[in-house]
Amino acid sequence: MALLVIPMVLVILFFIFLYYWRCNRNTPIGDWPIVGMLPGLYLNASNIHDYATMLLKYHGGTLVFKGPWLSNMKFIATCDPMNLHHISSRSFENYGKGSEFHEVFEILGDGILNADGETWKYSRALLHSLFRQRSFEFFLQKTIQEKLESCFLPFLDHISKEGMEVDIQDTFQKFIFDIVSLAILGFDPDCLAIGSPNVALEKAFSEMEASILYRHVVPHFLWKLQKWLQIGEEKKLIKARKIIDPFLHEQITSKRKVQRKCNNNQKDEACSDVLTNIMVQEWVKGPIDDKFLRDTAINLLAAGRDTISAGLCWFIWLVATHPYVEAKIIEEIRSSFRDKKEACTAFGYEKLGKLVYLHAAICETLRLSKVYVKEDSDERHTTGDAFYVL
Repeated sequence: MALLVIPMVLVILFFIFLYYWRCNRNTPIGDWPIVGMLPGLYLNASNIHDYATMLLKYHGGTLVFKGPWLSNMKFIATCDPMNLHHISSRSFENYGKGSEFHEVFEILGDGILNADGETWKYSRALLHSLFRQRSFEFFLQKTIQEKLESCFLPFLDHISKEGMEVDIQDTFQKFIFDIVSLAILGFDPDCLAIGSPNVALEKAFSEMEASILYRHVVPHFLWKLQKWLQIGEEKKLIKARKIIDPFLHEQITSKRKVQRKCNNNQKDEACSDVLTNIMVQEWVKGPIDDKFLRDTAINLLAAGRDTISAGLCWFIWLVATHPYVEAKIIEEIRSSFRDKKEACTAFGYEKLGKLVYLHAAICETLRLSKVYVKEDSDERHTTGDAFYVL
């Protein structure tokens, strides 16, 4: 009997394979039983960005990616500007994130990246009002310029003299993390200090992001089990939280101590960061609890760190692979500034406004970036602001 069953199973499997092969033979990525579209992605991992561009072009700008069965890999990939505008702006309220999304991003609390409804509206309105203040713009410009002169340029000079190899994205991540931390918290982690070991806080954020990505990929029950057993990526996330949360609460406590001073004198540089400015809003908007401050801070730190550093890496790579564009940018900088020192410290709208070609190159870099949107399969909604710029 067993000798008859085995050939029958093999024949059935062969016909199933033949059926799916015929269905997938004319498509650039096949949808197979059990493994989904993962084989096509794996086979093109070495040229993933060109492959993704080809897929999006073939599917008219929007593709539903289906991963292996039981996994948490079901995504909508889109590069259509109208889709992005519809989801992220015009009809944002129609795209609730859903309970599964909130569970995956639970470490972010009720911050703007993880909130819905009135909580999201309140956070958005509050942050927009702060970011548009001229005093904050000047503070941010000064922060960037000081970090560039005191940290980033000396670091590049050091690795050049030593002939060292560095990971450019890791370098940008640390530099941007310093700037974002100063802008949000008024605290400088000094991640690019020469000769210093890895900064625990910056490393904790990397672990946190890796664990959140892991939750997107594996089945829901698996990461829940790992969390209960405190093993694997969930153990790393717990350790990261034990570093991040005490640090943020320490910063909030220290800011509370100088809050009265800032209420009376908002021109003081110590009162220019986002966290302090939110506390000052208590006079107008009523009491703001520490949880809201913690959630806002961790969301802004997470949002600013990787998006900007990834964009800078794309820009450097694109310029390096287009020598004509590189030559035009250098020519524009030389014609706009007197010497290298002035060019390296050219911050502010007036000075940077001269670099029209550079601005166009940066905009083109952003246009060429791929944007992915996570699909909430439970409630048939697409997450409104879970965008990943690669």
